[in-house]
Amino acid sequence: MTEPFNTWQARFERLRSNKIFEMIVIAIIVVSALVIGARTYDEVSRFEQWLGYLDIGVTLFFLVEILIRMAAERKFIDFFKKGWNVFDFLIVTASLIPMDESEMVLLARLLRIFRVLRLVSMIPELQMLLAALVKSIPRMGYVALLMFIIFYIYAAIGSFLFHTVDEQLWGNIALAMLTLFQVATFESWATAVLYPTMEQFPYAWIYFLTFIFLNAFVFLNMMIGIVLDVMQKESAALEREHGEGEEVELQALRHDVGELKAQLDRMEKVLTGRANAEPPSAHQAEASVDKPAPK
Repeated sequence: MTEPFNTWQARFERLRSNKIFEMIVIAIIVVSALVIGARTYDEVSRFEQWLGYLDIGVTLFFLVEILIRMAAERKFIDFFKKGWNVFDFLIVTASLIPMDESEMVLLARLLRIFRVLRLVSMIPELQMLLAALVKSIPRMGYVALLMFIIFYIYAAIGSFLFHTVDEQLWGNIALAMLTLFQVATFESWATAVLYPTMEQFPYAWIYFLTFIFLNAFVFLNMMIGIVLDVMQKESAALEREHGEGEEVELQALRHDVGELKAQLDRMEKVLTGRANAEPPSAHQAEASVDKPAPK
């Protein structure tokens, strides 16, 4: 019973690691995303039935694919030890919610949108980028806090100095922070904010340029530096993981070769022992009797 199970498990494991199978899964994920996008157009309402059939087909494919990945594990519980496997399982399970009931249609469609995120679980490079982004958030939070402090200080100064220019832009500190956010994003800030302010305060450009220098150059580059640093560490960890995986596979292969060689040696000894233990045949016995003894 164990040997047939191991055989099927090995087949499923080879299928799961097959590049063609992975490309097919990625293609189906893209098709699923296109189906979701097509449902947002009124022009495709006449194809609603066909889109429904296609959605059912995609859901069944994802169900079969997740079952294959489960069957490829040596132990069933090992499948749920990886976070991305749990994520895929939840997404596929949520996709099984029927869309026939009117109360569940919106929920089912919203859950099907997240099937696009399965691209991240299928592509290791995307996993690395997402992991780097998540791990960068705590360090980026301190930079964001420092940015907020600078925003607050400059907004207070701008509200005190420029409230006579335009009450809608500098009337209070909240409006001033929104104005500074517009300046930081360079959204029509010169014509809408800078020039009207400089008409009454000619040296206002010092205020704006120092603010832009701090936010657009210093803090933005700090954010980029944090993300790049974490990405570099994640890339190195991924390379080490791949190297360790290849080393484990090589050791397993060496172990299998050693066991096979040991079995062949035992078989050779058994066959040699049997050949030495066999009695001479009748023809060999007669030949030995007729043969004169050496003088």
